[in-house]
Amino acid sequence: MAGHLDDHWPAWLGDLTITRQDDGTSTLTGTVVDQAQLHGVLAGIRDIGATLLSVRALPTEEPPRAG
Repeated sequence: MAGHLDDHWPAWLGDLTITRQDDGTSTLTGTVVDQAQLHGVLAGIRDIGATLLSVRALPTEEPPRAG
């Protein structure tokens, strides 16, 4: 799938924020609460046929809760 993601995909992928880059790619950002949700987002990206270029964990403002 080439080009930017349409506006309806971020909500389908877990209410992530979409940023369209000048190079034709889209960046999705947002909070993923656990690995199960992350796997759901990754499966959604696969299911829509988008090419995944990278995944990065960013520092959070509050420490994770002990479970």
